[in-house]
Amino acid sequence: MYSYDTLSEAVNGLKKRGFELDFNLQENCLVCHSGKLDVNDFEIVEFHRFEGNTDPADEAAVYAIESSSGLKGVLVSGYGISAEGISAEMVKKLSMQRN
Repeated sequence: MYSYDTLSEAVNGLKKRGFELDFNLQENCLVCHSGKLDVNDFEIVEFHRFEGNTDPADEAAVYAIESSSGLKGVLVSGYGISAEGISAEMVKKLSMQRN
């Protein structure tokens, strides 16, 4: 398991290890320049959580994502994932890594 001190260190480290795509959240999928991944089309292979020293708004999570078709990338998200804007299935999948 890898350990990183900062968000940027985690993103750079994962990219060096082949997680080169940048994913963004949509309602029930992840999106990158290569297309869309449905919630069932990817696995979270690594998760890193970062907490702000003084401001809770600085909290973030970095997910290393690998698709069933071999796409590998990074999703950076605010730590407080809510159901607003994304499906319940996506919230559940992303939240599973925090436990």
